[in-house]
Amino acid sequence: MMWQKLEYTHNNPVARGYVDDPTHWRYSSARNYARQPGLVDVVTDWM
Repeated sequence: MMWQKLEYTHNNPVARGYVDDPTHWRYSSARNYARQPGLVDVVTDWM
């Protein structure tokens, strides 16, 4: 259930047409989950 909510949140900028990929959204934690640097440190090993 948590993963489903996380995917939904990451895909919101894509659904709105702001970006083509969730990792392209500067403020998204999707960058952290893709092992790219983000603006804020995010704990991604909760799974």
